[in-house]
Amino acid sequence: MAAELVEAMNMVKSFRVSDLQTLLASMGRSKSGLKQDLVGRALRLVQTEYSPELLKNVRQLYESRFPKTSGWLAARRPEGVPVAYSPISSSPTASQGTDYLNGISKPLTAPAVEVNMVPLSFYQTLETLLPPTELIPQNNDKLQDSQCIFELTPNQADQIRNASELRPGIRSIQVVLRICYSDSIGVEEDQYPPNIAVKVNQSYCHVPGYYPSNKPGVEPRRPCRPINITPWLHLSSVTNRVTITWGNFGKRYSLAVYLVRAFTAADLFNQLKLCSVESAERCRERIQDKLRFDPESEIATTGLRVSLICPLVKMRLGVPCRVLTCAHLQCFDAVFFLQMNEKKPTWTCPVCDKPAPFELLTIDGLCSEILKLTGEDIEEIEYLTDGSWRPIRDEKEKERERERSKTPEYSVVDICSPEANGHSPAHSSTSLTGRPGSSSSGMAGVTGAPAAGGVVVDLTLDSSSEEEGGGAGGDSEDTEDSADSPAPKRGRYNYDKDLVTAY
Repeated sequence: MAAELVEAMNMVKSFRVSDLQTLLASMGRSKSGLKQDLVGRALRLVQTEYSPELLKNVRQLYESRFPKTSGWLAARRPEGVPVAYSPISSSPTASQGTDYLNGISKPLTAPAVEVNMVPLSFYQTLETLLPPTELIPQNNDKLQDSQCIFELTPNQADQIRNASELRPGIRSIQVVLRICYSDSIGVEEDQYPPNIAVKVNQSYCHVPGYYPSNKPGVEPRRPCRPINITPWLHLSSVTNRVTITWGNFGKRYSLAVYLVRAFTAADLFNQLKLCSVESAERCRERIQDKLRFDPESEIATTGLRVSLICPLVKMRLGVPCRVLTCAHLQCFDAVFFLQMNEKKPTWTCPVCDKPAPFELLTIDGLCSEILKLTGEDIEEIEYLTDGSWRPIRDEKEKERERERSKTPEYSVVDICSPEANGHSPAHSSTSLTGRPGSSSSGMAGVTGAPAAGGVVVDLTLDSSSEEEGGGAGGDSEDTEDSADSPAPKRGRYNYDKDLVTAY
């Protein structure tokens, strides 16, 4: 067993990045990171979880890269020593490739592998028109052209013609082209090769472009999804020819053609409402299990707070949805989640970033009832140990009410309100000398108390003008000036605009 372990570790050290990613993905490990990180992660996996199944996967990956070399010899050869292939036989079958590319022998192709593509939620496969077939480079050029041909049966052509339209020009029954990596372990997601271009019956078809990146230094990503080639097909018994131009940079790719039924986000939402709704009682049981007292734990949880705001769009939940495999009780809006995955399929939980496939989505019945019973002002609730709940009021609203309760109330006085007779109290007031507008020393411009108990202040007078014009001479000059000056403007209530009553 020790020898097999050393052999497996030597094989892993010779893997490429794609082989390391395939091995880690098949064992449920993360396949992101640089090559040195992937190698270290794979070596730890071999050392800690060594099993016959793991050894089989390692050997399959190694033999797919070195098909003519025994695993024992290649794993133990020193670095830098080329692989010693068996000499080419002189038989007619072996000498067919000797004249390939000016006398260079034709490269040995790896054995065909069975590729399984991941099922897609927005597509239902009806028939397989062309099974997964590997794209084999014909020369050493960076750009390669590969062709495939297929025909549609009369029944298939009729299905496409009679299909309803999802959008103008887009039918629900489609013929799609899917491309992925050529790996034999696990299922493969759609992955385009570099510099891809697709020509169907001498006409180029649309390939999804790149998503723009707002982050500096981050390259834009291309959404790899099935390519709809239906508009360019011959809906008859005529053979259809598909030509794929792709970049040959060391990766191995396979393509397949399927007849599918396409769905929209609204179609999946209707399926979700019919088939996957968790009852309120089952949700309460889940809450009680989560909050059940654990005697071994030093911390007792008495409640769990859950927001009624969707983490995707920061709006109040419409249809609360969760993933069955997630441990949290926080929900997100099902409609927005499906619409976002229709545009950019990621199928990741927006709360915990774990995989959230459509098959594991469920509508939370208890949260749906809570949304109906609470108003728009309630944005958060708390689940209690008995399965009940209570609303959590906003802290800002609490602070506003606290300040409102501490603020004393004062009576409001309107200083501009007229008296009952329609005149300002200024006209019913007289000064201490019996003549309005005069004042005693030290109280310049202030008249006596009016009948309503107010004080009239003449803002046009000041102490300097009063001192200069003191005595009878000043009064006569004022009288002459007042005769020549225009009458003061009257306000809305027929009193002097310059006089303000203060209480």
